[in-house]
Order: sequence, then C-alpha cells, then structure tokens
Amino acid sequence: MTISPDQYEKLGAFYLGRGYDLETKQLQDDLILYDSKDLVTHGVVLGMTGSGKTGLCLALLEEAAMDGVPLIAIDPKGDIGNALLTFPNLTAEEFKPWVNTDDARRKGISVDDFAAQQAGLWQKGLGDWGQSSARIQKLRETVDMAIYTPGSNAGLPVSILSSLDCPPVEVMEDGETLGDRIESTVSSLLGLMGIEADPVQSPEHILLSNIIAHCWKKGQNVSLENLVRHIQQPPLRKIGVVDIDTFCPEAKRSALAMKLNNLIASPGFATWLEGEPLNIQRMYYTEDGKPRITIFNIAHLSDSERMFFVSLLLNQLLGWMRSQQGTTSLRAMFYMDEIYGYLPPSAMPPSKKPMMILLKQARAFGLGILLATQNPVDLDYKALANIGTWWIGRLQTERDKARLLDGLEGAMSGSTAFNRKEMEVAISGLGNRVFLMNNVHEDGPVIFHVRWIMSYLSGPLARDQVKRLMDPIRPSKKSAAASEDDGFLPPGATSAPAADRNTMKPKLPEGTAEFFLPSEVSPDTLCYVPAILRSAVVNFDDARRKITGQSRVTLVNPIDIDNQRVLWDKFVEIPRDVDLSKWDSSATDGAEFTDLPGAAMKSSTYTSIKKDYNDWVYANHTLQVSFSPLLDAYSNPGEKVDEFKARITQTARELRDQAIEDLRTKTSKALKSLEEKAIRAQTKLDTQKSQATSAKLSTAVSIGSSLLGAFFGRKGGLASVAKASTVTSAARVMREHQEASAAEAELERVQAEIAELEKQLADDTQKIRDQYDPTSLVLETSKLPPVKSKIQPDAIGILWLPHERTGAELRKAWVS
Repeated sequence: MTISPDQYEKLGAFYLGRGYDLETKQLQDDLILYDSKDLVTHGVVLGMTGSGKTGLCLALLEEAAMDGVPLIAIDPKGDIGNALLTFPNLTAEEFKPWVNTDDARRKGISVDDFAAQQAGLWQKGLGDWGQSSARIQKLRETVDMAIYTPGSNAGLPVSILSSLDCPPVEVMEDGETLGDRIESTVSSLLGLMGIEADPVQSPEHILLSNIIAHCWKKGQNVSLENLVRHIQQPPLRKIGVVDIDTFCPEAKRSALAMKLNNLIASPGFATWLEGEPLNIQRMYYTEDGKPRITIFNIAHLSDSERMFFVSLLLNQLLGWMRSQQGTTSLRAMFYMDEIYGYLPPSAMPPSKKPMMILLKQARAFGLGILLATQNPVDLDYKALANIGTWWIGRLQTERDKARLLDGLEGAMSGSTAFNRKEMEVAISGLGNRVFLMNNVHEDGPVIFHVRWIMSYLSGPLARDQVKRLMDPIRPSKKSAAASEDDGFLPPGATSAPAADRNTMKPKLPEGTAEFFLPSEVSPDTLCYVPAILRSAVVNFDDARRKITGQSRVTLVNPIDIDNQRVLWDKFVEIPRDVDLSKWDSSATDGAEFTDLPGAAMKSSTYTSIKKDYNDWVYANHTLQVSFSPLLDAYSNPGEKVDEFKARITQTARELRDQAIEDLRTKTSKALKSLEEKAIRAQTKLDTQKSQATSAKLSTAVSIGSSLLGAFFGRKGGLASVAKASTVTSAARVMREHQEASAAEAELERVQAEIAELEKQLADDTQKIRDQYDPTSLVLETSKLPPVKSKIQPDAIGILWLPHERTGAELRKAWVS
C-alpha cells in the first residue's frame, strides 16, 4: 500500500499508524487518525518493556508538534529526549554521533557503516509509512524543542526560586486548591530534606504550611532564605489556638532551620537556583509565540529530588491552567513517562494530589494529560477513570492484564461497547508496536500498528549527549564585569568603613513616593542607593477597534551624586509590567544609606518631574496592539505577543473543530438519507434478480414441455398452448431482466452520490483546516496613543536600590 501525505497530514488529526489484523498478523489499508480534540479527556499508554510504548508516545509528541500544540514532558529515564534526534537529510553523518557504538561492535562493523545502516533503515521505515525528510524539516520548523535538567547543567538549567512565589489569584481564591498546593509543596520540600512528615500530625509540616500560607495570603513571595528566617522567627504568634513556642519549641525550629540551611548551602543545590525560572507560559511558548516541546530530564536526580521537582512542576502547571480561559479544543499537553510511584493506588506522595486535580479539571481548560507506564498494577485506577483514551500494548503478566481490564471496565462503566472477554482475547494477541486503542469518543476499540517515528531511537540519553544537544542553544554566560554593568552601579556610593556607616534615611518632602526594592542581603552589609522613580497609569481608548484599557509606565533613572544630577539617558532595569505594591514601603532596619542631593529634598523638584513626565509619556508611549485579520481580533492591553498568539491559535482551533463538527452534522443527514436509498435500491435489486431467475426457470420449463410434446407426438392443441406459454414466459423474462438492470443502475447512481458527498465532505473539511491553520495566522501591529487627559502620574519620587557592601565595593543586590 502506498501512503501519501495528503491522506494523513490534516490539522487536528494525529497520524498514529495503520489498522492491524491480529489473526493474519497483517497490516490493513485503513490509516489510524486520532482526533486531537479527544485528547482533552486525557490518555494513558500501558505496555511492558519492548512493547513499543516509547515509540507510540513519541509518535503522539511528534503529531502534537506538527499540529502546533505545545507540550511539557517529564522524562524520568532519558528516553523522551530522543524527540530532538530528528535528521532532515537522513544522512549517515547526521546519525553517526548518536548511534550506539556497542551495537556496531557486536555486529562486527565500523561505526561509519553502522550509521549508514541506521540512516538507510530510517529512510526505508519512513518511506514505507508515507513520510519523508520534508516532514522532519517541517517538524523542526513548527516548534522549538529543549531539554531542561533541574539540579544539573547538562541540559538547560531551570531555577526553582519562583516556585515558592505567591500563586495566581485563581488559586488563592480556591481554598481547597490552595490547601492542596501548600501541602504538596511542603511535603516535597521536607522530603528533599530527608524528613517524612504527616501533613496532619507532623509539627514541622504544619509549621511550614502555616508560614507559607501566612506569606501568600499577604501577597508575599517566599524564598528559601526567607523560609529559614521565618522558621527561626515565625511571622505568627499562634498555630491554631496554641502559641508558637508551645506548638514547636525554639530548639526544634532551630534544628529544622539548620537542615534547610544545610540543604541550601550544599554545593550541589546551587544548580537548582540557576537558569530560567519555572515559568509555564514560557515553557509552552517562546517570547515570540512559537510553540515549544519542553522536556524535563530528571534521570540524574535521586528519588526525593525527583518527587520534589515533579510536585513543584505540577503545582506550577495547576496555577497556569487556572489562569486560562475554558475551551473544548486541545490547547496544550502535559506528558509524563513512567508514572510509577507518582500516582500510586494507596499511598499519597506529594505528586498525587496535584496530578489527580489535573486529571479531573484540566479538560475544562483544554489541557490534555498523557501518562505512560509499564506497571498497570501500580496506578490509581480511580484517578485513571477520568481518562478517555487507553492505548494498551503487550503486558507482562496475567495480573497486569486482569488489573488493567478492571480499570478499563471502571472507566467505561455504563458503556455497552465494553466486552471484557473480547478485550482480554485482543490484549493477549498484541505484539511489538501493536496496540489496542480504546477511545470513549469512538464506537469501539481499534487494533493498530504504530507508524515509523521521525525521531531516532538512540536509547536513554546520557549526560554528555544531553549537553551536546543543548550547547548550541545554551544562553552565553556574562562575565562578572558585564553583570555589574548591566545592573548599572550608581556612582553615589560612599566608601566609608563599616564604623562610619550612615544608617539614617534622608527625609523626603511630604507626598513624595518612596519605595525600596526587596533584597535578601544582611542588614550589616546592605546599602541603599537612590534613583529617581517615575510611574504613571496610562489610559487608552479606541472606539473603532473597541479597545479600552490601561497600562503602567514606570522608569527608574540613576542619580550621579557627585555631580548632583539625574542621568536621564540611563535606566535601571526593572520589569516592564512591574507592580509597585510588590516593592517594600519601608527600609530594612540597620541598613546603610548613601547621600541624597539637595535638589532631591525639595518638593518643587518632583512637581517639575511630574509635569515633564506627563508630557513625555504622551509623546513617547504608545500601546502596541496585535491584530489577526482572519479572526478580526485585537490583543488586549498589556497582553504579550506570545500570549495573544497562543490565544488566537486556540480560538482558531476551537473555530476549526466547531466548523468541522457542524459540517459533519449537516452532511450526516444527507448521507443517512442516501444510505437509506442505497439499502432500498439494494433490496429492490435483490428482489428483481430473484424474480428474473424465477422467470428464466419458468421459461425453461415451458420450452422443455414443448420439446417433450413434439418428441412424444402430442396433439396439436396441446402444442399450440405450449407455444403460446413459451412466448409469454420469454416476455416476462425480458421484463424482469430490464427491471433488474434498472434497479442495479439506481443502486449505482445512489452509490455514486454517496461517494461524491463523501469527497465533498473531505474537501470541505480540508478547506476548513486550511482556513484555520495556526501556522498561517498573520499578525498585524498598530500603535495607539494614550488619552492625554487620562495620564495619571501617581508615583514620582525615590526608589532605593539595595546593594551589598564588600569592603569599599558595592554590588547590585536585586533581581531585575
């Protein structure tokens, strides 16, 4: 069978393989195209080692990438990183660095020859399944792929610092979800410290939970350093109705603080704080809105470290999910390979609660969950009852099979399509790369053979292989000098020795805004340096585009103390959408302050700055909005390009899915009518053929009687009657034959109409897919000026920048 791309390359359809006959062990002609929309109700892949489970999961990953659906994957073994081993030219040179040299040695051939064999194998395998190097190239162009290695620099490092930040408002307003997040976070953190704690009985767990809840409810982020201090000196006086010292004595708190401090101070833990923050939006999309396949390789971590990271990631994913709009189309995917130990049937590890919440709630937000394991008996089937698609491969034991059938039967409770005996027979006959797919959205299970995947299966990636893959895209490290220049060290710092430190804050004119950037520096070495702060709320109103909104414009300029002037042409880096309420309103006790120029002590200075800033904002600041001509949609004020692109891409998917569903509904009525006509025509044809056969037989009998009469010399009267009868029968035969031909022609006509309607349906469906293809969405950009009368400078004053003093040197001590 020859397969062409136009048979499977359809948006919203995942090309997984071809039908497979278990009795004949032969591939069938029907392609297995899985509706991506069905993955909104989640999927699970079950199969023993050697069943082809990894290949199927990579096929699903590749199809998601081809469809522009972003995906985050947790890779406990290092297998999923093979998704990056895609070679557009399919040459031996591309394969050579990744082939297993031991395999080449066992075969008694050189590495070059083995690489050439593998390249040829992949060329043939892809060709047999109707794929080419052009599809690989398109895959690489459609998505950005990266491997992150938390706690290691082998891949891209990822910082967990933001994982203890205050959750989104959607989580904070849901008491149950907030409680689950705190419990999971604390349990995983204590596990990393080597403490097994009961959330209900353990004083350590309860103390940390209350501290984190206290900070989050006040809108404060939590850092590990702050957590150490809060353990030693809790920000609350009571736990429940018991005072803090009775509930958890100071000695016990000090021991807990020391354990956490030792963890933070350990050399190996430093890598957990390096790299990009664990920002789910950025893990799903690049800054310019390109979808990403982000793989977190945790093969190098210990069991406690794995649990710690997985729990943090799941909680971050929950927070991101809650901030999205509801949808019935597939927005993004989360895939975890080898789920064993993270969703057990009876125990309650920190990962289990967030995972169960995702399985129950993620479908409402278009987040598809894909889980995989080779140990079915180690899964919580109550949680998996929420899963709509089960891919079942070869299983190892009868116990695995029985447990799987129990779970599958529970997931399909109330469905008449489930036949346990037939299912058991089918599962017993599965072979390598052959799977049973049971999709609750389809009429019954399907047996299929997984297609040849585009990624090269090199086996679990070693540390040096991950490093080799990521080095070309790894951000270059800045030198220490460059880092200081980027932070811009203001020249107003004094070099006074510690004994002469000025800890008296200069007094500003009444009504002048004053903020302090947060810092973790000890008060003994903390020195505040002043900078001019200008911030205004800017309103925009465009009736034609129906855009109304506001944004905050904040600028911070350093002050040259020696020359008594503001460096208006230089700026201190701060987040573009900074929330001033996150800054401190008072200084850290005991900190040092540099001098403030005399002009900065006068109210008239800030009045002039305010008026000038109002004019500057009107002249220089515009609201840049993106526009999608296809959807006639504008970005919202403050919405980033990647967020807008992700939103309209999802809207396009929803419109596509709905349009296809409407088309199918409309066409199904006409198709059903034609099918009924075909049945009637077939019945009529069968009747006419039966009557024609009967007429022929009757005529043959009449002719036979005439011949017999002539042979035996019957009387003429009988012969003439027989002759007349023969003529009549012949006419009836002719008539019945004509009517049978007419019935056959009618059936052929109806069948032709059905074929034409099916072709029209396929053509119209493809037009809809092309119309709403996310990769073809064009964005236009326009700029809106602010409403001058509605520019409101509401924070004009001084921002104190924290620095750490080391001898006579001051170093920047805040995060931009």
